[in-house]
Amino acid sequence: MKKFLIIGGSDAGISAALRAKELAPDVEVTMVLADNYPNFSICGLPFYISGEVTDWRNLAHRTLAEIERQKIFVIAEHLADKIDPAMKTVLVKGPTGRLKTLYYDKLMIGTGAVSMHPPIHGLDLPGVFFLRWMNDSFRFKKYLGTQKPKSITIIGAGYIGMEIADAMRYLDLTVNVVEYFPTVLMTLDPPLGNVVRSELERRGVNVFTGVGVTDIESKQQTLVVKGREGFEVSSDMVLVATGCRPQTTLAQKAGMTLGVKDAIHVNRKMETSHPDIYSAGDCAETYHCLLNKNMYLPLGTTAHKQGRIAGENAVGGNFKYAGSLGTQSVKIFELVAARTGLKDDEAISEGFEPMTVDFESWDHKIYYPGAKKMHIRMTGDRKSHRLLGAQIVGAYGTEVSKRIDIIATAIYNKLTVNDLNHLDLSYTPPLSSPWDPVQMAAQEWLRLLLP
Repeated sequence: MKKFLIIGGSDAGISAALRAKELAPDVEVTMVLADNYPNFSICGLPFYISGEVTDWRNLAHRTLAEIERQKIFVIAEHLADKIDPAMKTVLVKGPTGRLKTLYYDKLMIGTGAVSMHPPIHGLDLPGVFFLRWMNDSFRFKKYLGTQKPKSITIIGAGYIGMEIADAMRYLDLTVNVVEYFPTVLMTLDPPLGNVVRSELERRGVNVFTGVGVTDIESKQQTLVVKGREGFEVSSDMVLVATGCRPQTTLAQKAGMTLGVKDAIHVNRKMETSHPDIYSAGDCAETYHCLLNKNMYLPLGTTAHKQGRIAGENAVGGNFKYAGSLGTQSVKIFELVAARTGLKDDEAISEGFEPMTVDFESWDHKIYYPGAKKMHIRMTGDRKSHRLLGAQIVGAYGTEVSKRIDIIATAIYNKLTVNDLNHLDLSYTPPLSSPWDPVQMAAQEWLRLLLP
């Protein structure tokens, strides 16, 4: 194998390229980028917009020069237009419209995802933004600097919506959050979503839930977001943050099999339905190791792991993706919310007999100053006692991410709820208790299971 061609230079693409060069230095690795920003932290965009990250260049995990020093050839600002699997070619279009044919022995598609455009009238109005890529952040940031808006309405209360609400309050804008579902951050159960809502409102964010937005209208230099049953809220700008969908047009045109939510269907070796073509990242399916089936879970951590496996297998490896549990966390003002595995309703739909318990604990021994409450929801299967999932909300600094990672590790290793009690976890009064909060939650789960 001489030529390894990668379409996309974000998390999956760069991971594939680096792993391929690490294992097979003589392979010619080429990465095609739609923009000019290889290996940038898209997850860091809210913090660049707020100004907490002062220079957008700092979002680069590696500079272009550093990538090229790895002998990875980068073709920037070129869109892949057509894949010909029979001829093993990819037709790409440059910024002037000029077409170029690239040849490959192995190909990886890492085209990522695009922002969802919900059925709302007025999405193309000036002052209405989406946030997915670096150029989106530049447009958003420029508008803040030139138009000096005093207020913003965010449609969608998922992870991006929450982080931008935080960022805009950091800049002292009036913030409205409008969500279709009954609570914010629907990745959590409503009791913990309400904890997050309280933090938003405490920080001055106006939260509107259960609102189906239908229109955005421009009136006297103000944008009016309208919903059913006469809902209206006005602001100077609008961010639409209603999720993403896999960018799979290129793969579909080439006749590749699509799977869950029209993501590219892959096996655990990251192979597509076409020989010598791999896919990874937000455009591809994700194997769920608890459910033993493919799902669509677009996460940066997943993209890095999948890309690494695709790169290894493209140069002769035989490695399988171990799987994901949807583990994720987000900082919202002074709160951190995290989850892994299955919620109660998800476990029921997958055929388990779950029991979920709510538990509150101090993050460390209360006699040491600064102890703060953590809210934990732990889910296990009644019959097998297998640990299925958890959600945690706590103050920033209470090691929420550490605790959710303990549970993610336990689920991955198929531990029972009781097995958590046998883990040898660290303890010192300023940081934890002899029984860590996740262990105390496990003991509460077992206590409530008793007849």
